[in-house]
Amino acid sequence: RKRQAYESNLIKNGLQLEATRSVLDEKLIFLKVHAPWEVLCTYAEVMHIKMPLQLNDLKTRESAFNWFSRLFRVDENIIKHEQEFFTAPFQKEHLSNFYIQDKDTFFNPATRSRIVHFILSRVEYATKNNVKKFGINKLLDAGIYKAAFPLHDSSFRHPSTDPGCPSERYLLYREWAHPKNIFKLQPLDFIRKYYGEKIGIYFAWLGFYTNMLIVAAVVGVGCFLYGCLTKDNCTWSQEVCDPSIGGNIIMCPQCDKVCTYWNLTITCESSKKLCIFDSFGTLVFAVFMGIWVTLFLEFWKRRQAELEYEWDTTEYLEQEEQVRPEYEAQCTHVVINEITQ
Repeated sequence: RKRQAYESNLIKNGLQLEATRSVLDEKLIFLKVHAPWEVLCTYAEVMHIKMPLQLNDLKTRESAFNWFSRLFRVDENIIKHEQEFFTAPFQKEHLSNFYIQDKDTFFNPATRSRIVHFILSRVEYATKNNVKKFGINKLLDAGIYKAAFPLHDSSFRHPSTDPGCPSERYLLYREWAHPKNIFKLQPLDFIRKYYGEKIGIYFAWLGFYTNMLIVAAVVGVGCFLYGCLTKDNCTWSQEVCDPSIGGNIIMCPQCDKVCTYWNLTITCESSKKLCIFDSFGTLVFAVFMGIWVTLFLEFWKRRQAELEYEWDTTEYLEQEEQVRPEYEAQCTHVVINEITQ
């Protein structure tokens, strides 16, 4: 009964539903949710989603590191460079002003998923004691639905049958997620287009962190090799191994009754190994890591600001933080803000 009411309200909100029975389990039914063009436009305006107005014609300054990054960049013939646009919050009444070449691709997969999830989390399925019950999350918690998730466009192991429209998921797997591309730079614009800004910024941070760790690893290996080369010159290790010093020092037994007294020179080899890590190189590495952490934070702030500008997400939190469905359901009196409208 709750499923029927919920699905009926989804249809009233403009979504299209398609039921498909599982091949492996006849009792299991998949309910596919389609969002037509009108629904996407309506809720893009409600959610204040920024959409492209026109191509960005501002000249970009060439970086001094372009020659280096070009060696490890993903082949642009396979994954084309994403065009940059001037954007503005979507409005249906100004539809003709937006850069729409194809209605099927105007809203990318990440945006479509955001809009559909916005609707699913707010649609009512029952009313009890004048209290509305709504949202896909409560239906999942109650076991009325087993799961809810956005679908990929195709298999990641097989290319699209249409050569003019390659599978984005397949391209991401082949040019990004496959182990053979470990030394390639990440196609962050393409990741952001397919998975959204949040996932894109996560992988941007992960790639930046990994690159910074390479610098720390090189210095760390250098300090380790320095310790290996100077282990025989370690003063306290030489004293332990010296028969006239360490040889004359008798140590107490390490256990009661069974263990005997032992000579300090027995620890000669272990003291040399300890000198590898307890050397001047360790001090240098500790100081370096203190500087490295500060540089990492400051350079990441800079990189984050670059991505915010390129992806036009400076006001993303304001767009993303919509009114909570629980509050929206109880809100009966609406007042328009005179300043922001």
